[in-house]
Amino acid sequence: MSTLREEVRGMPQQPGTQRVSLDRGRIIAGAVELADEIGLEPLTIRKLADRLGARPMSLYHYVNSKDDIVDGMVGRVFTEVGLPAPDLPWQDAIRDRARSLRAALRRHPWAIPIMESRRTPGVDILEHHDAVLAIWMRSGLPMPAIAHGVAIIDAFVYGFAMQEAALPLGESGGDLTEAGEDIVMPLSPDAYPALVKFTMEHVMQPGYNFGDSFEVGLDIVIAGVRGMVDVS
Repeated sequence: MSTLREEVRGMPQQPGTQRVSLDRGRIIAGAVELADEIGLEPLTIRKLADRLGARPMSLYHYVNSKDDIVDGMVGRVFTEVGLPAPDLPWQDAIRDRARSLRAALRRHPWAIPIMESRRTPGVDILEHHDAVLAIWMRSGLPMPAIAHGVAIIDAFVYGFAMQEAALPLGESGGDLTEAGEDIVMPLSPDAYPALVKFTMEHVMQPGYNFGDSFEVGLDIVIAGVRGMVDVS
């Protein structure tokens, strides 16, 4: 005669009752994947639990709240931002980090508005900011100039990434030809001469890519910070 435990083991499980292996890392990774698909605002504990094949209450063994999850998600995005080698010239290091940050934000556009908003940053976030400040300090710039540089570079990268997330870019990531046609065709050149001229003669020309402005802007900002003091 089989035991009760054997009988229960042999019975088919009801949907949602299977045991899954959970830990904080898996929960955060699942939340990032889900936010990439649906955005941050619609993400709930219940939707995340469904995604992970777990019960909502089981997540609270590893996280305290949605805010705790969001802290972890932001930290996960920061770990995707590469930090350049310590022997790289500081200007090149700042450029490389800015490019990597932009790429991470393009993968996770939900993160753009909240990257610097966390009140309880984890070790991953703190280590990232410490490493970025170390790059700036290699420049020899005085602290006030470093403070301006850190703030302006990040504002530029976040702002540019936000524009990219909002624009109807083509598969190339920067081609606005189709969007330009939709905008300019209904417009009268007499009423909007500058807008029509700019779109027709620049945006809709072969080779135009919105993303090219990122490198130009990055050079302008770094040159501006350097220009505050005489530093090579």
